[in-house]
Amino acid sequence: MERSTASDTASEKPNPSHHSTGAVQMRIKNANSHHDRLSQSKSMILSENVKVPEPVVEKEGYLLKAKIADGGKKLRKNWSTSWVVLTAQKMEFYKESKQPALANLKPGYKPECVDLCGACIEWTSEKSSRKNVFQITTVSGNEFLLQSDIDFLILDWFHAIKNAIDRLPKERSCTSRNLEFKLRRSSSIELLNSLDTESKEPKPEHRKSLIFRLNYSASDTNDRNRVKSRLKKFISRRPSLKTLQEKGLIKDQIFGSHLHLVCKHEKSTVPQFVRLCIKTVEKRGLDVDGIYRVSGNLATIQKLRFVVNQEEKLNLDDSQWEDIHVVTGALKMFFRELPEPLFPYCFFEQFVEAIKIQDNATRVKSIRTLVKKLPRPNYETMKILFEHLKKIAAKESVNLMSTQSLGIVFGPTLLRPEKETGNMAVHMLYQNQIVELMVSEYSKIFGSEED
Repeated sequence: MERSTASDTASEKPNPSHHSTGAVQMRIKNANSHHDRLSQSKSMILSENVKVPEPVVEKEGYLLKAKIADGGKKLRKNWSTSWVVLTAQKMEFYKESKQPALANLKPGYKPECVDLCGACIEWTSEKSSRKNVFQITTVSGNEFLLQSDIDFLILDWFHAIKNAIDRLPKERSCTSRNLEFKLRRSSSIELLNSLDTESKEPKPEHRKSLIFRLNYSASDTNDRNRVKSRLKKFISRRPSLKTLQEKGLIKDQIFGSHLHLVCKHEKSTVPQFVRLCIKTVEKRGLDVDGIYRVSGNLATIQKLRFVVNQEEKLNLDDSQWEDIHVVTGALKMFFRELPEPLFPYCFFEQFVEAIKIQDNATRVKSIRTLVKKLPRPNYETMKILFEHLKKIAAKESVNLMSTQSLGIVFGPTLLRPEKETGNMAVHMLYQNQIVELMVSEYSKIFGSEED
């Protein structure tokens, strides 16, 4: 019994060699896990200290924005002003300029973001009655409208976004997402056509679909080449713009043409349309509440624009132009669509520096000196326009249009910088002040030296 108990006890005791081997393995394992935890903690500390650089901002500024689709689902159009920030791969929309917005953000807030990878951008006149509207469609099915009344500003934004999209690689993930979106929205024929155009990689003959073989049959290829050659011949034989103008088939436009070209064509120093509008407003619009501030019917204004461009005989006393706001709207549109504003680009900074002068007499004298240096068509047109605006301001008690109100209306229309630098709000303030000063001090600026 004692012998068996001893053997049992011996069997219950662990093998010393086995125990020592296990202990070594445990120590090695513990040492390794400790090393791993140490390296992990170091990497965490390093990752916390290393700041990921923010993407470079290529352009930012205020635009009107409306989101009209979310994931392919149509939304109600609702325009709002947004501070738009463009980087190499995306656009972000803030309610105000980026730095104040970041300071006031609530925890967890993310600005609305647009991924430009695989996105499409195009001008549109069907989605909105506003002018200068372009649409951005993302591969996920989101659609945005962006707009600004300032022609050069919205054009600059369009090219900046388009260049950013063109620089992005055409990733396969973007193509697949685009295809997924099209599967939801397109008919089968449109989808097959898009598959034909998007998949350019050669495939084995046995994997080509029936539609692919039909669309790319030899006869269709020959027909396509025949149409292309005919179009090339037609375009090469097409008469030039100069020839069509000499034959009188295409006439010079009034709206959208340079001021000096309009004056040269009419052999005058002030466009006839400007004189006619001013005469009409002074005849029946000086006492109208909100003259130049209230907008006229856009469709009627465009109709008047068409008539003027076609050089048809214009009678602003006709019943179709009886709304005086249509006449004032067309006059503002004429100045807004000048390729170079009434105050030439090269004079913009000089006028801004002049309006910053504190002493009023010195400020007026400086503005007068700059006005005298303007090209003759600009000077003469400016003189007759500001004389007219002075008459409008003189009736302030009736029409409620003060010099300040006229400055707000005409400031951005008559002068603007050639390139938008992000100081849009500051520039707008100076633009308004320049117009306001030139209306209130008209006689000193445009009068003779003796005055």
